[in-house]
Amino acid sequence: MDKKKLYRAFKAIGEPTRLKIVKMLAQGSFCVCELSEYLDMLQPRISQHLKILKDEGLVRENRESYWVYYSLDKEAFHRLWHDFMAYLDTDLKTLGEFEEVVKRMENKVCNQRIRDTKIKKMQNKLSGEQN
Repeated sequence: MDKKKLYRAFKAIGEPTRLKIVKMLAQGSFCVCELSEYLDMLQPRISQHLKILKDEGLVRENRESYWVYYSLDKEAFHRLWHDFMAYLDTDLKTLGEFEEVVKRMENKVCNQRIRDTKIKKMQNKLSGEQN
């Protein structure tokens, strides 16, 4: 599992215009001129977004004579989701970037203070509802 690849892929699809393009490509293959017309955007802008999605391996291009059609690589999205779920299931203790986080989580004094604060808030809320 490559965390950098996960980050780049989610960053690519996290931009609103690219997410629209992904949704459109989930419906079928389109050329840039069609996407431009349907999304009411200039062709160079669509092309830039498609390049980012293609560079991340999420979109395929298929040349048919003069035209280039773009389609969603659904298998790439399945792999992305699989890798993301594997990342979520990974024990924090095995991920080096979480070393300090794990230490803080294991700090029972800190955790007890947080629990006490939450209990007080809940008690205050309940006593406010009874009045």
